[in-house]
Amino acid sequence: MHTLAAEGLRKRYGDLSALDGFDLHIPSGVIHGLLGPNGAGKTTAVKALATLIDLDAGSATVAGFDVRTQAAQVRRRIGLIGQNAAVDEVLGGRQNLVMFGRLYGLGKSGARARADELLEIFGLAGAADRAVSTYSGGMRRRLDIAAGLILTPAVLFLDEPTTGLDPRARNEVWAAVRETAARGTTVLLTTQYLDEADQLASEISVMNHGRIIANGTPEALKRQIGGDRVTVTVGLRDDLHDVAHQLSAALGEDGVTDDDTRTVTFELAGVTALAGVVRALDELAVTPEDLLLRRPTLDEVFLTLTEKEPAR
Repeated sequence: MHTLAAEGLRKRYGDLSALDGFDLHIPSGVIHGLLGPNGAGKTTAVKALATLIDLDAGSATVAGFDVRTQAAQVRRRIGLIGQNAAVDEVLGGRQNLVMFGRLYGLGKSGARARADELLEIFGLAGAADRAVSTYSGGMRRRLDIAAGLILTPAVLFLDEPTTGLDPRARNEVWAAVRETAARGTTVLLTTQYLDEADQLASEISVMNHGRIIANGTPEALKRQIGGDRVTVTVGLRDDLHDVAHQLSAALGEDGVTDDDTRTVTFELAGVTALAGVVRALDELAVTPEDLLLRRPTLDEVFLTLTEKEPAR
């Protein structure tokens, strides 16, 4: 059963079609990445699924409830964390969570118990009584996520959760997101950081022009645009084209040369084909300055899919 399911969602703003046949299905307890360029419709999709805007057409359920006809039940089962922190910087971490608990309808003792539990889970117990204004960026974001989990939602919507954070703070937030999913909450993550989706999401949907254009695991999406690649860097730029020509003849395929970086890159049919590159270099008596084997990145997947997808 899918915790979140959307079929044919459509939403227009005047002449702009923000959602144009948007489909999405997410099972329970996973982190699902939703990627797309600016203006693709990601925020509109999240708002629609969180019952914040009315749809023109289509149907969607969240935690088994219809977003159009059972909006109140949906809202009781979701958490929504936007790009800007919702916590009060004057209050302490515990005070913030207790306040959110009371707003969600918990009694005083219940709100305090839940606040203490979340502070412990997200590693904030030691700073619980400090003003949030003294927190680092990562600590504030973890507190923000904790606030969205007061009622243990079935689905948590995370919109660009690490925008503007340094690498250490990003790692702290990533750990909090993983902990959230491990405790059974389904996470829908929108992000502009492709490495973030690669690190966190078990499955990714790529969105453009208001609809999903590709679905799959990060590895499956990478395989769509090719296999492993080997890049040979030569010491002298004058040798590059001669080495590229001879390697192409030895490997039976053309490589892509880059004069600026003194490199030639070949796509390989599996990691074992690297041995053929090494043998060819040895036979040519070429000692490369560097030899790098890598797979396509999500950045390349993203650019390839969104650049070739025409607007309707």
